[in-house]
Amino acid sequence: MTKTLFISLPVADLAVSTAFYKALGFTQNPQLSGEGGAAMAWSESIQVMLVTHAKWRTFTQRPFPPAGSCAMMLSLALESRAAVDAMNEAAAAHGGTADVNPMEDHGFMVTRDLADPDGHMWAALWMDPAAAS
Repeated sequence: MTKTLFISLPVADLAVSTAFYKALGFTQNPQLSGEGGAAMAWSESIQVMLVTHAKWRTFTQRPFPPAGSCAMMLSLALESRAAVDAMNEAAAAHGGTADVNPMEDHGFMVTRDLADPDGHMWAALWMDPAAAS
């Protein structure tokens, strides 16, 4: 099996969260989706597993973080500044929150942070490929 990153996220409403991630450009994998969860592919090697709170409880009994808190933020590299803007707009239009932090524009890199309907943080970013080498 190819090395794959599976990110599991507890969600309050599976249908709302699935629609949100589809709007951001994720693709649902029906083979790994079912009652209590939906597998959303970002790429062949990155999968986000959306799981209901009940299903999450079969993984751990640790408490959910308080609303408005943030334990981590995941970043998604995109192909252009326009794609970063489009992802942020899609987040706001589909139940998430756009620009939860001030936008950062360093010329060679731009980042806009968003939150999904459950408050999970994501950074949409673009970096000039010439700056990365």
